[in-house]
Amino acid sequence: MIFLIIIGAFVLGRFLAVTRLPFELGAWVGELPLPRVAIMLLIILMYLLLGCVMDVPAMVILTVPIVFPVAMSLAYDPIWFGVIIVLVSEMGAITPPVGVNVYVIKGVAKDVPLEVIFRGILPFLGAIVACAAILLAFPQIALFLPGLIG
Repeated sequence: MIFLIIIGAFVLGRFLAVTRLPFELGAWVGELPLPRVAIMLLIILMYLLLGCVMDVPAMVILTVPIVFPVAMSLAYDPIWFGVIIVLVSEMGAITPPVGVNVYVIKGVAKDVPLEVIFRGILPFLGAIVACAAILLAFPQIALFLPGLIG
C-alpha cells in the first residue's frame, strides 16, 4: 500500500511539474490580499484536517509538491517550512479519528480504552500547537542551528 502511495505521488509530481500548477498556484497565492501569516495558518489548518483522515507519509508526499512553492512565493525559509510541516504532520498523527500513533499505543496498552488514550494525548497536542505557534512567531528558533553551519 505504501508503494502504491509513493508511485501515485511520483505520477502526481510528474503531472505537477509538467503543468507548472504549483508555481502558478504559488504566484496566485502570493498576490492574494491576505497577510502571509494568514496563508501559513491556512496551510497549517489544512495539514491538521488532512491528518484527521490520512497517515503522515501519504499526506506529506501528496501535499508538499503543492504547498512548498506557495511557501517559497511567500518568502518563507525552506528549512523553517520543513520544520513546520513535520510539526503539523505529527499533530495530525495523534488527532482522531485516524490518529495512527494513538492506535500504536492501543496495541501496546490493550487494557486501556481508546477514548482514554485520545483524552491522554490532549496535553501533547496542546504542546505541539504551542510549539508551532512559537515557531510561527519566531522563525529564528528553527533557523539558529542551521545558521551556525553556513
